[in-house]
Amino acid sequence: MHEMAITQSILDIAVEYAERGGAAHVTALNLVIGQLSSIVDDSVQFYWDIISKGTLCEGAVLNFERIPAQMVCVDCGHTYTLSRGLEACPECGSFRVRVAGGDEFRLESIEVEELSAVS
Repeated sequence: MHEMAITQSILDIAVEYAERGGAAHVTALNLVIGQLSSIVDDSVQFYWDIISKGTLCEGAVLNFERIPAQMVCVDCGHTYTLSRGLEACPECGSFRVRVAGGDEFRLESIEVEELSAVS
């Protein structure tokens, strides 16, 4: 259910920047989502379709880019990409690892239609 609040935040940011930039309409939003984040694309899309109605963002396409998880072994310092569930370090076999990437979630960019293009 946290996707509703996240989606509302994305909408608020997109509308704010579109209005500030004098855009006529937001056409697309590019989201970056880490493999380890708990964000579900379909849920974000579902809420987006509902809450964006009647705004500058209505009909805007959500583009989801998934980022793989990057882990660093605490024991040997090796950095590797996580391919499935929790894995031991492929170099030394240690399970003492930390997340170095792949837990992020961000709005990377907003694509808009300018007012002059609509006139």
